[in-house]
Amino acid sequence: MPGLFITFEGGDGSGKSTQSALLTEWLESLGRTVVLSREPGGTDLGLELREIVLHRRGHIAPRAEALIYAADRAHNIATRVRPALERGDIVVQDRYLDSSVAYQGAGRVLGGAEVRELSLWATEGLLPDLTILLDLHEGQDRLADRTRYDRLEAAGDDFHARVREAYLELAAAEPQRFLVLDARDSIENIAARIRSRVQPLLG
Repeated sequence: MPGLFITFEGGDGSGKSTQSALLTEWLESLGRTVVLSREPGGTDLGLELREIVLHRRGHIAPRAEALIYAADRAHNIATRVRPALERGDIVVQDRYLDSSVAYQGAGRVLGGAEVRELSLWATEGLLPDLTILLDLHEGQDRLADRTRYDRLEAAGDDFHARVREAYLELAAAEPQRFLVLDARDSIENIAARIRSRVQPLLG
């Protein structure tokens, strides 16, 4: 496809939203058309699924949780992301299949390979051109002043340690796709390194 698909990954509080917005602003200043999305919640259906999977009171079975994320992903890719890429637009997205591998595969201990295959089936095999991993071991510290945690943010230290380890393993396995950055660095330095990596991809 003629477009460019860039995803942001990382633990909660690592700065994904900030860097997604800064990258979008820079790309638009170059005259590029950017579609900014997120998972879950990048579509109207996704917003409903987001509320269920992150804020529903009561237990959700881990496999059901993984399937809800996959349903959101399938709809988002089919109705929003793939059409944008076919138009030649740039899609900048907060979270994608690597989140499911890390959070459901490792965090919920469902198995990363199985969860990845589920996402690849849901998206017809679409992988990002670039995945930016904002690595922050102390990610929960940035959430300390929040009065309301969602279901994943409240999962506990062991859960988030497994998530971080899974992210780093994914990045090590696909170094050509991943850019790993220390989220404790300044916002300006991180943004500059992202721009340097993205620039050659613009053609």
